[in-house]
Amino acid sequence: MTTPKELKARVLEDAPRFGPDDRFRFSCHPDVPCFNHCCANINIFLTPYDVLRLKRRLGITSNEFLDKYAVVPFNKEIKQPVPLLRMRGDEGKTCQFVGEQGCTVYEDRPWACRMYPLGMAAPRDEDTQGQRFYFLLEEDHCKGFEEGREYAVSDWIRDQGIEEYDRAGELFRPITLHPFFESGDMSPAKMDMFFMASYNLDRFRRFVFESTLLDKFVVEPEIVEAIKTDDFELMKFAFRWLRFTLGFEDTMKLNPALEAERREEHAFFQKAKE
Repeated sequence: MTTPKELKARVLEDAPRFGPDDRFRFSCHPDVPCFNHCCANINIFLTPYDVLRLKRRLGITSNEFLDKYAVVPFNKEIKQPVPLLRMRGDEGKTCQFVGEQGCTVYEDRPWACRMYPLGMAAPRDEDTQGQRFYFLLEEDHCKGFEEGREYAVSDWIRDQGIEEYDRAGELFRPITLHPFFESGDMSPAKMDMFFMASYNLDRFRRFVFESTLLDKFVVEPEIVEAIKTDDFELMKFAFRWLRFTLGFEDTMKLNPALEAERREEHAFFQKAKE
């Protein structure tokens, strides 16, 4: 299986680069001979926002979505647990969301499906939008390139509703690209913590409100209120918590009372050693 890291390295090295004003021809509709063929036997890596949108569209919990519609591959090359969209168990390994007329969750389809036939990449050490580039995934089986409609890259991104997904992705990107993940394997506990906060929002919400987390940290009252019901606000808070917990940044502030308690304990043990 090609990992996201391997695919990105290959693209950065070999793919012709497109900017926002570069143009390409493509169209996908039921009259194209290959309609729905690309929605089978394919690895669709899901982003946290993909899972949020799809579980909300289906009216189920994130845990139910992950159990039924996702699979999480594990091997020594994978530094982060990233869910893949689970295909059906039929011979063609078709997507569970594809019907005769196309995608049944089209308005909430994943980022990768919206982007196709475009891909997007950026070097690890470059963080700004201007340093990213796009590339075409020109596959032999796809007849959409023979259609007459022409798009600028920027038009495609706007028409496919990708900008909203990109804004959500920007919140997650600093976490996934942090050198922490290159330094070695995460412990099972940290792996579970990362996956919960990134993809299993309903479980993370229970963790926030049923554990001592809100006692340990100073969290703005308006955020506490918002994350009770707003999944997007909860996702943003989860990323903020992850960046603190994994040791990236001081994005959370410890409760001053607990800090004082810790200082007293430290002073007590230091005195006991004397």
